[in-house]
Amino acid sequence: MDAFYASVELRQRPELRGKPVVVCGSGPRAVVTTASYEARKLAGIHSAMPAAVARRRLPDAIYLPPDFNAYREASGQVMAVLRRNAETVEVVGLDEAYLDLTGIFSPKATMRRIAAQIKEETGLTCSVGISESRMLAKITSELGKPAGLVVLSREQALERFAADSPGLIPGVGPKSVAKLEAMGIRTLAQLRARDPVALEHAFGPRQGRWLHSRAGFEDETPITVVRETKSQSTEITFDVDVRGQAELEAHLEQLAEELCRRLAKRQLEGRTIGIKVRLDDWTNVSRSHTVEQPTNDLAVVGPVALDLLRAYAPQRPVRLLGVRLAGFDSGEAPEANEPPEAQMQLGLTA
Repeated sequence: MDAFYASVELRQRPELRGKPVVVCGSGPRAVVTTASYEARKLAGIHSAMPAAVARRRLPDAIYLPPDFNAYREASGQVMAVLRRNAETVEVVGLDEAYLDLTGIFSPKATMRRIAAQIKEETGLTCSVGISESRMLAKITSELGKPAGLVVLSREQALERFAADSPGLIPGVGPKSVAKLEAMGIRTLAQLRARDPVALEHAFGPRQGRWLHSRAGFEDETPITVVRETKSQSTEITFDVDVRGQAELEAHLEQLAEELCRRLAKRQLEGRTIGIKVRLDDWTNVSRSHTVEQPTNDLAVVGPVALDLLRAYAPQRPVRLLGVRLAGFDSGEAPEANEPPEAQMQLGLTA
């Protein structure tokens, strides 16, 4: 979907169309959820940018708080259109999905029809990428934004993106890019040409092989209707760093309660209980404990999480705190209009 959250806001406030609109929280550590294309063009505002930076760059933009109820409703409408038109639809977020078009006589005509139906029924636009794999389809979908449709083969991609940074590949973050650049690898062509053994030595066997195959746009990940739920978590980023252990414990109890409530609603139980602590210097610390029986019982999760926090006892102010449950014996499919694995991240402030 194109600038999904901002587009939903504009659907509700048509008088704002054509103006720079930014969806973000109001706290000092809030980040941009998304921005309209006008805001992107005028000041380079993008998702995950600190809201304070966005306000400095474009003080006259219209800043709106997120309305996730509206976004979930709109997402459900979009995904319903997809499911009416394709047998295999994998939802990977409120605003993104993969469709398996294998065996369809005219994939381009099919996707044009689907995009037109989405626009007619929701008033929202989407960008479509058609290719031979999930990874390439995702990359390709970015080429036609907004409201575009692009078809790209693997051979075409190898030529088109040869000079691009490895950061183009989904899953390759800034730290990996910096490490590759330190090795003299600045383009995908250079990454493909590098000896896989050297990559395995630098990144480990698994990630090294993965990087080399992705540089060649090799991806055989299937599209599936049901995605395995691996873990669920709730987190809070504090507007002001928290120093007191008692205050941290009070927040952790609330996070554990919310996590267990949602897990119980979806009948998910896990064995591994963990906490995540981000300190004021951005150091991330995690601790976990595995229990004998799968659980989503607050009477179990809460005390274990508290024990982990007390055992760690942060010696520096805490910027972010979270609790997590993993090791599910069996996973229920994420709800159609919620992003899998991340749907339980909370936009909480203190």
